[in-house]
Amino acid sequence: MSHISIIGTGNMARTIGTRAVAGGNTVEIMGRDRAKAADLAEALGGGTTTGDWGTAPAGDIVVVALLYDGVVPAVTQYGDALAGKVVVDISNPFNATFDGLAHREETSIAQEIAKAAPADAQVVKAFNTVFRHVLEKGRPDIFLAGDDPRAKASVGAFVESLGLRPLDVGGLKMAHWLEGAGVITVGLANHGVGNLDFALSVRELPF
Repeated sequence: MSHISIIGTGNMARTIGTRAVAGGNTVEIMGRDRAKAADLAEALGGGTTTGDWGTAPAGDIVVVALLYDGVVPAVTQYGDALAGKVVVDISNPFNATFDGLAHREETSIAQEIAKAAPADAQVVKAFNTVFRHVLEKGRPDIFLAGDDPRAKASVGAFVESLGLRPLDVGGLKMAHWLEGAGVITVGLANHGVGNLDFALSVRELPF
């Protein structure tokens, strides 16, 4: 099992934290509002602890569960405290109309994290193609992008501990396309599917 630190106290932090505890992982919650972080840690149970914002996370895997525009500033603020860590970005940088990405160039929040983080931190994109309630109640596939095989293997093992299937899509530049897949899920929810009760997945066909 893994030692996980979650930066953030919102719905995705709660959902990932809940599944992490149920999967036997050690969990730490870190939030700007320490009281809110402590409340979430207590709600998660399972020995979940609370860390101070900006200090070195206890976990080897650090899940940044913040809105996209707060992710890179938070990583910058943590600075060398993230040295040697695997940093997991779950964000979706949607534009105002949810039909495109907020950044116009071919980059991603994960790639921008890699620029801001210490050189020996490894960044993995994951969890961004899944709606929160589906992650909470279902068994969706979790797509991973990252440049370091060991980091992806660590995140993959964590995903498996949640009872989910990790699928490697390639290097960190693929995080841009995973963010695009996040846009596709919203488009499907608004049009082709018509609700939020689904997830993108891969099914192998028996040819």
